[in-house]
Amino acid sequence: MEAPSASPVVFKPREWGVLLVLCGAIFLEGIDVAMLNVAMPAIRADLGLSTGSLQWVMSAYVLGYGGFMLLGGRAADLFGRRQMFVLWLSVFLVFSGLGGFATEGWALIVARFVTGVAAAFMTPAGLSIITTGFAEGPRRNKALLIYSGTAAGGFSIGLVVGGLLTAFGWRWVFFVPVVLSALILAAALAFVPRSPRPDRTGQSVDLTGAVSVTAAIVLLVLGVERASHASAAATAATLAAGLALLALFVAVERRAASPLVRLGIFRSGALVRANLAGLFFAGSFFGFQFLVVLYLQELRGWSTLQTSLAMIVIGVDAVLSPTVTPRVVRRLGNARAIFGGLLLAALSYALFLPVGADWAYSAMFPSLIILGLAFSLTYGPLTIVATDGVKEEEQGLAGGLLYTAFQFGAALGLSAASAVNVWATASSSPAALLDGYRAALWVPLAAALLAAVISAFGLRSRRGTVAAAGAGPVAEGDAGTRDAVAGGSGPGVGERVA
Repeated sequence: MEAPSASPVVFKPREWGVLLVLCGAIFLEGIDVAMLNVAMPAIRADLGLSTGSLQWVMSAYVLGYGGFMLLGGRAADLFGRRQMFVLWLSVFLVFSGLGGFATEGWALIVARFVTGVAAAFMTPAGLSIITTGFAEGPRRNKALLIYSGTAAGGFSIGLVVGGLLTAFGWRWVFFVPVVLSALILAAALAFVPRSPRPDRTGQSVDLTGAVSVTAAIVLLVLGVERASHASAAATAATLAAGLALLALFVAVERRAASPLVRLGIFRSGALVRANLAGLFFAGSFFGFQFLVVLYLQELRGWSTLQTSLAMIVIGVDAVLSPTVTPRVVRRLGNARAIFGGLLLAALSYALFLPVGADWAYSAMFPSLIILGLAFSLTYGPLTIVATDGVKEEEQGLAGGLLYTAFQFGAALGLSAASAVNVWATASSSPAALLDGYRAALWVPLAAALLAAVISAFGLRSRRGTVAAAGAGPVAEGDAGTRDAVAGGSGPGVGERVA
């Protein structure tokens, strides 16, 4: 039985200011990655990079981002979310600019690594400002859905903007984020309220845990990301070293007085499911996108800009996430929205399996538009579930866990899709290339189905009613229901953070 309709959530001007700043930061992160993707050929031509060196331009960012995310999330909890956000946004600004001035491959690789590290500290800090600044329930859910839509929009728009900027010179791909970073930094200083310095009494910095987990994640991401480019022995050794360090990290955390990651946080089945589903969903999404780009540019001969414009339809989720998704979640709940979105993602990939050598865009369009819809139903609700019910002092950690899962999943999906594509491509003939794409497309499909199976365990509802805007039936894994069933608005961000 449904509860009476509650009044719609209305944010105060100060809340909108904070939300726009944080959305600007996640938009910046998305557009930065997407623009670099389409500028890679121009960078290689200008700097004379080998394929291996060019691969490191992307890998360096992935390693910095994925490797330091957990440490970044915990740093936000320990040293202050606003402080970490502003500091690392400044680092992001500086090193993005340095990348644009690079004249040697090594300088660009170093700049990209530090930019990735900056994003690893900045992103969970921004997410935790939302999850601690907006009351759990409809207010937080609405904020998170707007935030997730902006993240997706940044990536989609970045594909097109990157193509346009590269036409004027690849260095603009690095200089434009500098301008955006400066504007966001100024807005952050004006709108994000100062918060009291966290009480770290009895909470020392877990340096052993930080070093071991960061090294473990870096090695695991490196092993997965390089699997299709390095020998099997080197890949196995890298992964084994990463797993050994991960085991060391778990042993350290069990005994640490103030652990970097409180292992008890994994007792939440909803949090674990959200992270695992997010890992496989990210893997499927990035693997599919990688294959579509190869198909359009290598086989069909489309230009970078044509490819970007063809794929921008996936960015429909930037519109749907803050408008349609809240209604779906309100009616079905987060768990059902996620499950439905993952099934749609699997359908999208399945529709692309019979891709032909001369497919018209109209034949590709259903896959791409369905994927945009799937992303809108999955990404935001996963963010809500992964942070719901987590103590305020661990919101940064929860955000770090989720983004680590996304980043590791992206590396896993790209590596697996690339490896299958290389294995299944017998020659450089059009027919052989097409066979390789068709074989590799099974990777994102399998990953999406696995994510759906994992999320299905959260479908069983508890007794409850339909919550107000942004919250669904009181189900395991649904966010905000404990505080939102009555539709209360709660305090604003200024009251909670200031």
